[in-house]
Amino acid sequence: MPLTSSSPVASITSPAAASWRAAADEVAAHLRSTAVERERRAQAPHDEVAWLRKAGLLTLLNPEEWGGGGASFGDAFAVVRIIARADASIAQILSYHYLLSHSAFWRATPDQAERLIRASVAGQWFWGGASNPRDPLPPLTPDGDGFRLSGRKTFASNASLADRITLRAGLGDDVVLLAVPGDSVGISHGNDWDAFGQRLTESGSVSFDRVRIERDHILGPLPAPAVTALPALTTLVVPIHQLLFVNFYLGTAEGALQEAAAYIHGTAKPWQTSGVAAASEDPYILAQYGELHAELRAALALADVAAADIEAAIHRGDGLTSQERTAAAATVYAAKVNSTRVALEITSRIFELMGARATSARYGFDRFWRNIRTHSLHDPVVYKAREVGNFVLNGRITPDALYT
Repeated sequence: MPLTSSSPVASITSPAAASWRAAADEVAAHLRSTAVERERRAQAPHDEVAWLRKAGLLTLLNPEEWGGGGASFGDAFAVVRIIARADASIAQILSYHYLLSHSAFWRATPDQAERLIRASVAGQWFWGGASNPRDPLPPLTPDGDGFRLSGRKTFASNASLADRITLRAGLGDDVVLLAVPGDSVGISHGNDWDAFGQRLTESGSVSFDRVRIERDHILGPLPAPAVTALPALTTLVVPIHQLLFVNFYLGTAEGALQEAAAYIHGTAKPWQTSGVAAASEDPYILAQYGELHAELRAALALADVAAADIEAAIHRGDGLTSQERTAAAATVYAAKVNSTRVALEITSRIFELMGARATSARYGFDRFWRNIRTHSLHDPVVYKAREVGNFVLNGRITPDALYT
């Protein structure tokens, strides 16, 4: 549905109008009130991206001197968590927007980065990506003073909605990162995402058929310098990505518990042998809700510790050592392991608190579990558990192709 002047976020036009968290709260309120119907329609989330744009959330992390919000990744984690309480799909696409845009900025030359950030802020760009490492690396072929790109990715993130699409490509013996205009001739989208969860994430395939690539679409210097290590900030891309996931998992769990509480107070009936007049007084509901709430609070605390570690690593800049990066990543991965387990448990067990009538399709409470279950399978959590154990026992983390 269009965002009108009477809609919750219509009055938010700049960071000065409200704090970031207040802006996110207002967007989340609108998302929450429309979540079930929007998920049933499963339409591309053009309106939802417009709501994020209207609230100023797309430029949250960009420098103030270039028109952005000047916020930190800690703020971004909090915003993602708030949005996830209402709609995990929209929290996911916002997460990828933050990650993919900054991955591009950090890979670019200083001049490129400034031009990209200024243009991104001025145009309120929404960023997407198509860098699934399990697909073949698409090659760049020379074409006059530029290049042509052809290939297909079976899974993309935000790409069909994006003003800029990031992806890795092969250029001779080098691997380069591209930031390609999303409306380039030759880009087509499969519209083949039909998972039972995260229905509004536009995660289907994308194809490139001789797409024109200008030199400035290739991020960083050419030819690529012969270096043995990536720039420090670039090595944080994967841990930041994982911590964004942590926060939208936990935000989804928060939303599930909040909706369960509202249902318990407003609709649920006490069991006939409970001896109480209200479901909210049932001793078994109280005990189970208390257990889930306690697990969630512990998971949130670990996520906040991981966020502090990542912020400290970012502030180290070029001085960040590989040992410091590995330690920060290990904390993030511990939070990822824990948040996955806790979110799956909470989003499944809320039905034990609410009862059989809560399974009615009109409530759509199953969306919380379906969303977490779907996304958590993209990145097998057992591999993150292995990294935590490897760090604790051996002081290292397994290299990953996405680091390069």
